Amino acid sequence: MLVTAYLAIVLLLALCAGLELAGRRLVPPQSTPAVANPVFRRFQSGFLRAYLLALWADWLQGPYLYKLYRHYSFLESQIAILYVCGLASCVLFAPFSAWLPQVLGRRQTCLLFCLSYCACCLTKLSTDYFVLIFGRILGGLSTSLLSTTFEAWYVHRHVEVHDFPKEWIPSTFTKAATWNHGLAVGAGLVANLLAEWLHLGPVAPFLLAVPCLVCCGWVVLTDWGKEEVGDSPKGDELKLPPGPPNGGVTRLSARSRFSRSCHDGLRCLLSDRRVMLLGGVQALFESVLYIFVFLWTPVLDPHGAPLGIVFSCLMAASMAGSLLYRVATSTHYRLQPGHVLCLAVLMAFFSLFMLTFSTTPGQPRPHESFLAFLLLELACGLYFPAVGFLQARVIPEEKRASVLAWFRLPLHLLACIGLLALHGEISGTGSGEEGTGTRHMFAGCAVMMLAALMAVVSLFTLGRNDTELRLETEGSRDEGDMY
Repeated sequence: MLVTAYLAIVLLLALCAGLELAGRRLVPPQSTPAVANPVFRRFQSGFLRAYLLALWADWLQGPYLYKLYRHYSFLESQIAILYVCGLASCVLFAPFSAWLPQVLGRRQTCLLFCLSYCACCLTKLSTDYFVLIFGRILGGLSTSLLSTTFEAWYVHRHVEVHDFPKEWIPSTFTKAATWNHGLAVGAGLVANLLAEWLHLGPVAPFLLAVPCLVCCGWVVLTDWGKEEVGDSPKGDELKLPPGPPNGGVTRLSARSRFSRSCHDGLRCLLSDRRVMLLGGVQALFESVLYIFVFLWTPVLDPHGAPLGIVFSCLMAASMAGSLLYRVATSTHYRLQPGHVLCLAVLMAFFSLFMLTFSTTPGQPRPHESFLAFLLLELACGLYFPAVGFLQARVIPEEKRASVLAWFRLPLHLLACIGLLALHGEISGTGSGEEGTGTRHMFAGCAVMMLAALMAVVSLFTLGRNDTELRLETEGSRDEGDMY
């Protein structure tokens, strides 16, 4: 497995380089007024410095989380509960991640993210199970804040403070997405360097994340300027009578906005069948990914796989899928995002089908499992831009955040149920064959992916002649790539 992992990372990086060159040839970068505006470039770079540091700290914690818990001699069933606590806290804190910026302010909420994630990383130094559970809860809060608050701050300052054109927003998030893939690959390599080459142990990447988060907080504190508590974008706030900025009226308004947002998002979800089907696809597909995050380490680690390098391979495969999407939807090939989504779900189903056989108890085939994991990550790279494009087309922009929050609720619940089922099977098979629970879980994930495939086909049937779901203009492609 050691040689296989190193060979795979070289081949995948070469593939990514080839796809990047092909993408630039087919979709050449366009010069925009934003590139020539020095004020915008300074504003953009200030945001990206903090945001990319936060993403880097987050990625560093991916490769060795499961390995750390095993290093502390916890059973697989106990580790499953730790993961469930993290997912459950994501569900519980998701509403607060949308409400806190309206009460504390976006900048202060970003600082809260840095503080809570630092505390989460430092809990990894403890071998106490309940301290680690508390760390997972803090991690759920931090993940919820990372996925919403930084982007909310940027959009608000871009439009409301600097009054830049909204058309310039995609350039920032496209640049962030490009860097994000590279950071993910690099995080695996650095984590492997610290944990295995330098023999510092699986806790080392978590400790490295702490100074990164401190630097992120320093950039937010010094470069992002000040904002008033309760600041909200135009069109998203209720008209308030004059009063003290921190008074009860402002907090009541924030709660009212949150309640109205949840209600409007649920109504949008239930009134449009396209949105409902798309939410079903997202819940099924991404809940499988959460379960995969738990399972890939125990499948490969017993066979001597370098976990950091394997993680980099998985992220490189996802990057290759994202670049392949860009090539496939170019004017040269004209593949529709809906077709790409169907292909991604089909590839994910096939990879999970492979895993049900490669993880047979007593007859493991780690090389086949590794190949299946790479195929699943390649499918992820195709899936996210495709589903993002469709979401941008069928969900109204002003309701998108609340609708996506409703999407994430069944997503996390399915993942929690899956991990709890795995925990129960592991706990109840003391006399059975080791690995049976893992194989059954992959089989269950394959069934879930088959259900996602049926939902995609239903979406196709419903929107066969729907021009909103088709990629026809250059502007549409740019909007889809943004997500």
